[in-house]
Amino acid sequence: MGHEVGENDLAQRLLIAGNWKMNGLASHLNEGRAISEGSRAFAPQLDLLLCPPATLVRTLRDQLDDHVFVGGQTCHHAEKGAHTGEVSAEMLRDAGASHVIVGHSERRADHGESSESVRSKLTAAHRAGLIAVVCIGETLSERETGKTLGVLETQLAGSLHDDVSADDTIVAYEPVWAIGTGKTPSTDDVAQVHAHLRGKLIERFGEDRGRAIRLLYGGSVQPANAATLLAVPDVDGALVGGASLKASDFLAICEAACNCR
Repeated sequence: MGHEVGENDLAQRLLIAGNWKMNGLASHLNEGRAISEGSRAFAPQLDLLLCPPATLVRTLRDQLDDHVFVGGQTCHHAEKGAHTGEVSAEMLRDAGASHVIVGHSERRADHGESSESVRSKLTAAHRAGLIAVVCIGETLSERETGKTLGVLETQLAGSLHDDVSADDTIVAYEPVWAIGTGKTPSTDDVAQVHAHLRGKLIERFGEDRGRAIRLLYGGSVQPANAATLLAVPDVDGALVGGASLKASDFLAICEAACNCR
């Protein structure tokens, strides 16, 4: 499952996570293996995570080096039961996952997930021993009407329970309007948002815990902009979408991350 790290170590290491979304058949495992092999030199400096479709979690875990973590893309809040088509956090753990994404904007929009339901999935992830990557983000209309910080603050507060820590929870800011569009906010905008989120985490959980929880940036992260985004204060890594499907792109982002620290 990879190396064990504590909160002090987490605060110093960037996490580069790849979300494959609903992409990837067995033939795509070659890209995962290429990422694993090509990232060995980065292992001392970075934490790496790949989140394939649930159908590939076990196979991918078996084929990757231990320095690459594997996660799911969502989970059901219940441990088991009459929930046809759903995947529990325990099932992901059993398949070899160490992480799970919860609250991605595509889940919030396409499946009507509220912050309350995201919090229940976060609780399920922790129950199963998974690290949760909790996503928050504003829409274009919310951004254009000056509601960004308020929306994010509300989502952050509603999606986390009181016992989270850097050992079991990561927060990912993904402006909805930037996902898959090639558009990204300015570095000043990212810095403002991440500073605000850091302040809210410290306010709620205290200085040490609030500062240790990693804040990722996601939304059209590419090799060309990774270095600039990852150099922003309080950006502790990236949640990468489309660029994580191609080993050469993902590895270029990893290299940029190493050069930032």
